[in-house]
Amino acid sequence: QVQLLESGGGLVQAGGSLRLSCAASGSIFSILSMGWYRQAPGKQRELVAAITMGGHSNYADSAKGRFSISRDSAKPTVYLQINSLKPEDTAVYYCNADTPGHQNVYWGQGTQVTVSS
Repeated sequence: QVQLLESGGGLVQAGGSLRLSCAASGSIFSILSMGWYRQAPGKQRELVAAITMGGHSNYADSAKGRFSISRDSAKPTVYLQINSLKPEDTAVYYCNADTPGHQNVYWGQGTQVTVSS
């Protein structure tokens, strides 16, 4: 089992920045990649960005440019830097950890990001 603990969400004005963190614990040796998803009210959960423990990252088209994912493989912890926040970025952001072959997929509890205009 892998436990994920997110932090860094909050209320921020449009144009501001946030850095979300997600620390993994438990069977961390099984983790292949970690990522961030978000779910806005009334919408489906969607991928924002993901990164492998080897450092290969990928982003949703909507996240390219303002979002940056990074990781510390030793801990392991994944970070999501969000710049130039927009009201439409308001959502619950969930951390995700995936294992080879998607045998096990783990989710954090989520952290709320609210962007005021």
